[in-house]
Parts: sequence; structure tokens; C-alpha cells
Amino acid sequence: MRKVLIANRGEIAVRIARACADASLASVAVYSDPDADALHVRAADEAYPLGGRTSAETYLDQEKILAVARESGADAVHPGYGFLSENAEFAEAVIAAGLAWVGPAPQTIRDLGDKIKAREIAVAAGAPLVPGSDGPVDSAEAARAFAEEHGLPVIIKAAHGGGGRGMRIARQLGEVEDAFAAAVREAEGAFGRGECFVERFLDTPRHVEAQVLADTHGNVVVVGTRDCSLQRRNQKLVEEAPAPFLTADQRARIHDAARQICRSAGYVGAGTVEFMVAPDGLISFLEVNTRLQVEHPITEETTGVDLVAEQLRIAAGEPLSLTEDPAPRGHAFEFRINAEDPARGFLPTPGDVTRFEAPTGAGVRVDTGVRSGSTVPDVYDSMMAKLIVSGATRQQALRRARQALADFRIEGVATVLPFHRAVVQEEAFAGTEEFGVYTTWIEDEFSAALAPSDDVALPARSGERESITVEIDGRAHQVGVPADLLAALRAGSGAVATADSGEDDGAAEANVVTSPVNGGFVKWSVDDGATVSAGDAVAVVEAMKTESPVSAPCDGVFTRADLHPGDQLSRGQELGRIAG
Repeated sequence: MRKVLIANRGEIAVRIARACADASLASVAVYSDPDADALHVRAADEAYPLGGRTSAETYLDQEKILAVARESGADAVHPGYGFLSENAEFAEAVIAAGLAWVGPAPQTIRDLGDKIKAREIAVAAGAPLVPGSDGPVDSAEAARAFAEEHGLPVIIKAAHGGGGRGMRIARQLGEVEDAFAAAVREAEGAFGRGECFVERFLDTPRHVEAQVLADTHGNVVVVGTRDCSLQRRNQKLVEEAPAPFLTADQRARIHDAARQICRSAGYVGAGTVEFMVAPDGLISFLEVNTRLQVEHPITEETTGVDLVAEQLRIAAGEPLSLTEDPAPRGHAFEFRINAEDPARGFLPTPGDVTRFEAPTGAGVRVDTGVRSGSTVPDVYDSMMAKLIVSGATRQQALRRARQALADFRIEGVATVLPFHRAVVQEEAFAGTEEFGVYTTWIEDEFSAALAPSDDVALPARSGERESITVEIDGRAHQVGVPADLLAALRAGSGAVATADSGEDDGAAEANVVTSPVNGGFVKWSVDDGATVSAGDAVAVVEAMKTESPVSAPCDGVFTRADLHPGDQLSRGQELGRIAG
């Protein structure tokens, strides 16, 4: 391999570009219109536009990415995580084009990405499992029948994909139908396929995973464990390595099961085998992620293994740099720095980052895709950066984390930093005797008072670009510039045009229902003309790949605005009115 195309964006694209530099490999970035000035574009040796704004038009467009690979002369493709990283068809297309694929074989991705097939592989490998449907269930009625037979709660999960998308929990029989419909809808939107299966849900479980590396020479190594129990909406917020408060037997069973599952699947590359651990110690296989994980840095910090470098070695046909499971050294935490307001239910808040000052100090690492002046677009995931803090012991790492979180400064968009600063003080998380958090602990028990952010600013710059012709040395050249900037210049102002800021939360009329985010309209939750009570959900909107319900501000009769699924919304846009 000589040149690697990075089929991704944000902090992971920056991370891969720097790993390529370490390995004396050239790197190629791709970018959408909103990402033209993004950090990953500057981090790579070369960068090429994909032309478009949405994921479907850019980072999910296989033909565009392969065209860039041909144009740039890349001989390998690293997909990062998300987007096309677990798409077997894309992996096949990369290989068919004569390029090295930095990931497992397409059939392995297909087998383990299908949760039904993955379950069969886990059974054959002797991994522990809870009861589940034999295949995708074809209706809400079938999902309900499973719940009636096997008991509650149940979890409905997309058969294809991951990352918490297409996943719903039903704790009462009356919730199963709506949960099934929501999981199917979200799976179709996120992965293009809506098949879902059902299994018993372990109440108040921990989420523990094992990092695996496997090469083409028969070496399969479990690099360590991570705990990822601090989640909201089934998406991780804080992770740590190694997973704390496990018995030696539990740790050995997780290592052995992860190794056997990967051997049985013929796995090659970096992958993660995920498990649920119940309060009584029961372990149940969850799924295999056939890619690099967001939380990979904490494994690197506690083992000394560069996981991206190992991915590149494996793709080049070289053996792993290690042949035995490494012993952990110290402890590490990762805090995902998302553009979300935790005081408003982790409401996504895209916008312009006016200030980004990362902390420094012993044991502090920051992986980021933004800097001061960056824009967080409303069409992608909300994660901006990751704060990784390590120490000789868990308690030392926690002390360092408290200081680093206190020192972190981000302005212009709301962030989850207030939540992180609060959670590292919570006894359930930071205690020394036991681990008191579980996958729904934030929703169920976290009660620290967090003030709403003052940084829910104006909507982000549109991210659209416009081509203009400029003359350089007597020759015409096409140059892409931000459309907002060009509009401001045409209007005779040097300031970037922004949307009207009159949608201030406090200034809104009491009976008007407005969108809390810049994003898309998903569906109505009530009929036009329905009688609603304050707090009732009347609509669902989506931003940054996250669905959020919109509640009625008062009692009365709700009249809907003329909106349809897929319509684009601005923060503060009227969704309807309530007449008393």
C-alpha cells in the first residue's frame, strides 16, 4: 500500500490521516460541501470534493468515492466507522476495483452484520445468549406474540446496522407495536433496510465489549475490554477501559467468547464483540461491530497498541505486531463531546464553533474534527471530539478527567460537557466499591440539575457552496466559496448572512408549537384537530441522525401546519398551534 483514501469525515478521518503519516503512507480525504473547510480536509495529503450536502449525496455515495480513488491514484480504502464501514457491497466494490480494503472480508461483514446470522455464529461458538426470535419478525403482531411467550421487557433491533439506530425497548405489551414501528422506520432511514428481530431484554445491564484483532496469518488477539454502559438513546456517551468491576471468570469468559466468535466467522481485521452483563453476573452476546469503534483510543491508551496502525498492517497482508492478549496497563476514560444540550434532553444543536480550547496535562488526549471557527452541520452525527484521559489507576484517571473536563472550553454550540462534569462526581459511576450505572441509568436515575446551555446559537451556516469564476495570471479558474459569504458580499456587507434569530425560546407565543432543532420533519404523533394536554407528544423531528419528540406547551386543540415527512425545518419554525 502507498496511498489510502479515507471514506469518512470528522475526527476519525483526522485520526486515520495521522496514522497513515506515521506509516509513511499518503492519505486522501473526501468532503461534502458543508465540510469543505473541515479539519480532516487539511489533515490529509490530498482532498477531493464529493459535491453535495447530505450523507446520501456524499459519504454514502459509493460511485463518487470510488471515482475519487481512481482520480487520486489511491490503492487502499479505509472506511473509518459509520457511513459505509459495514457495507459489504461497498467492500466488494473496493476489492473489485483492485484496491485494498481496510476491514474484514465482505462476506464476514454480511454474516456478522446480519444479527440473525451473527446469533447463529455465536451459538456455534458456544457464546452465552438470551432468548431471541429465530429471524426477523414480519409484523408488530409477531413482535407482540414473542413478548407474550418469552416475557417482558423485550428489545426490537434492526437486523442490519448498529450504533444504537433502529433499536427500541418495550416494557409493557401495549408499547410493543409502537416500538416495532419506530425501530423499523429508523432502521430504514439509517441503513436502507427495515428488518428487525426481537429478543428478551436484560434489565439494568452493563454494556461490556472486547476489542479483537485478527490477521491473515491465523493470529486472533483480544486486545482488552471496555465498559460502555453510560448511554442515552442507546448511544454511548462515556466509555472506559479495561471494563471495571468484572470478576476474573467474567473477563476470561468474555475474552474466550470474543475470540471463538471471530475464529468461527473467519474474521480478519479490527472488530468488537459486544456483550450485556446482568446485575446477577449473567453474560449475553449482543453483536459484532465489523469496524473500528469510536472508543478505540481507550484501548490504545491502556495497552500501547495502535489499532489503526494494526488495521493498516493487516490490510497490507502483514502479521499483527502482537501474538498474545496484552495485559492492561492503567485505566482510561473517553468522553464523547457532542453538540447536544443535556439539559434539554440531549437536544442536538448544530451551529458554528466560535471557541474550541482543548485541555492539556498528563494523561490527556483529544481527538477532534473541529477547531475554533468550524461549523457543526445539521446533517451528520453530533460528535465533534473525544476527550481521552488515562491514569495509573481508575481513581487517578477520574481525578485527571475532572480537571480536564473543567478546563475544556467550547462556545457557539451547546455541548454535553455539563453532563460529563456532573457524572464524574456521581457515586454510582465514580465509586470504588461497585459499578452502579447501566445502559438506561441516565434516563432512569441521573438527576443532577443541569442549566440549559446559553450556546444554542443561530443556525449554522448553510454549508452550501457556489462556484464563481476568477482570473489568475490571465486564465479563468472555477473556485468554490461558501454561499452565505457570497450572499453577504453581494449584499454589500462583510458579515456572513445568518438566519433570523427571532425564534428565541422565551419569545415564542405560548400556544405555538415550534421545532427545537434545524433538521427534518419525521411524522405527526396526533391527528389534526386533536385535543392535547401540555406535555403530550404532537410531532417527531430529526437532526444529526437523532429523532426527538416535540411536546405540546399547553392544553387545547392542536392545528397542524402544512408539513410532511421529509420536509426540512429551521429551529423555531412553527409546527402548529394550540387553541384553548
